[in-house]
Formats: sequence, structure tokens, C-alpha cells
Amino acid sequence: MNIDAPHEERETWRDFIAKALRNRSFVIGMVITITIVAMALLSFVWTPYDVTKLEIVNRLKKPGTTFIFGTDHFGRDMFSMIMVGARNSIAVAFVAVGIGLVIGVPLGTLAAAKKGWLEEILMRFNDLVFAFPALLSAVMITAIFGPGAINAIIAIGIFNIPVFARISRSAAMALWPREYVMAARVAGKSATRITIEHILPNIANLLIVQATIQFSLGILAEAGLSYVGLGTQPPMPSWGRMLFEAQTMMSFAPHMALFPGIAIIITVLGLNLLGDGLRDLLDPKLRRER
Repeated sequence: MNIDAPHEERETWRDFIAKALRNRSFVIGMVITITIVAMALLSFVWTPYDVTKLEIVNRLKKPGTTFIFGTDHFGRDMFSMIMVGARNSIAVAFVAVGIGLVIGVPLGTLAAAKKGWLEEILMRFNDLVFAFPALLSAVMITAIFGPGAINAIIAIGIFNIPVFARISRSAAMALWPREYVMAARVAGKSATRITIEHILPNIANLLIVQATIQFSLGILAEAGLSYVGLGTQPPMPSWGRMLFEAQTMMSFAPHMALFPGIAIIITVLGLNLLGDGLRDLLDPKLRRER
């Protein structure tokens, strides 16, 4: 039996990979996501031009062989700025989603395990936090601490906490009446141990899919906050900030808005397709052959 176990596990992974490769949403979303992430990672070591260096002589160049996406009103290369902007957007969204997971999931599973007055307090607190969208939270935070990427992360992360708390609570509550959970309780396991050993592994698939969706929403939120001046600050590029700077130059330099807008659309589309593909592959109720 022990000899056959690794073989069965390998077959399971081969089956999953085969299904994944037949899922168009997953494949397209994965390709787009990997491309954007690779571009962001590459920007740490190389960009065609220095994004912090102003070259007024090259200002508002049209897309061409020298500057494939053109230049902005300061003469900075748009393609290089989009590469660095991808890094900033991904970093902000990734950390913000991590905050939501690390805080929201324990709160949601604790509410499902304990019930009673503790559940009511936790969920009413989540409702209170959920009433403040990321933009409003950012306005309050920046009014105290000033604008910046860190404050944007905090604002988006706070907004993600009740999202993951609600999802983990509802999913966990559906599992507590199950036979294997009841058997664990009869065996004398504590609620915390049951949550760690039985509840979390069975809701992990749902949390992964939701994290992918929240990641795409985090990209949009970061762009929106940067657009209104509450996110990443100059001289570091941000897709939202690039759109803000382009709004007064649309008539004679439309490329300044076109390319960062396309970058946001493609990134969010890729993450949403990836999330849809993961939902089909990981959710037993939605899993289907393609």
C-alpha cells in the first residue's frame, strides 16, 4: 500500500494538469498572469529606460521603433513605466489580499466554530468594516498618515478582511454538521484543532478562488487610489497615476492613456479568467470535463 500511494498521487496530479490544460479560461488566464508577473519581476533588474529620468527633449513621442509605447509629457518611456507600474500594482494587491486572508479567515472560522455572542460580535464588526469601501478607508487613512503605497495597502487590506471572513464563515458552517467533523468532536478534538485539521483543508479551494478574484479587484483599487492621488506617489510609476496624468492630453497624446488602460484591462481579465478556471477545477460541484 505504501508503495502504491506515491503512484496514485502522481496520477492525481497528472489528471488535474490534464484537466487544467483543457480548461480554456484557466490556460488563457494563467498565460496572461504569468506574462504580467514576469514583466513585473523583470523590471527589478532591467527596463528599456530609466523611469525616474526626465528627458524633456523626448516628450510626447509617438509610439515607434525607439519608444514602442511612446513617451509621456516628461519624456519618460511609457513601456518602462508600465513595467514598473505592474510591479507596484501587483505588490500592493498581493499584500492587501494577504492581509485579508491572514486576518479574515481566522475571524470567519472562529465565528463558525464558536457561534453565540462571539459570532455576533465578530460578524457585526465585519459588517461595520465592510460598510467603508477601500477608497473611503484610504481617504481616512491618508488624512491621518498622508498618501502613499503603504496606506493604499492598508486600506485595500482592511476592505478584504470582511470579504474573507464572510466566505470562510459560511463555508465552515456548512462543514460543521458533516459526519467526519462530528466524529472528530466525539473523539475529543477541540474546536481549534478541528478547524485546522478538517475545516480549513476543505475550504482552501474556495479561498484560493476568492483570493484570485480579490487580487484582480486589488489591482483596480490600487489604480483607482493612485488616480486620485492616494496610492503610489511620484516619481514611482503607477498605472492609475499614468491615467490621471494623461487625462488632459488625450487630444494630442492618446497613447499616454491607451497603454496603461490596456495594461489594467488585460491584467484584470487574466486574473478573472484564472479565477473562473480555478473555480471549475477545484469546486466539485462545478468541475466538468472539457
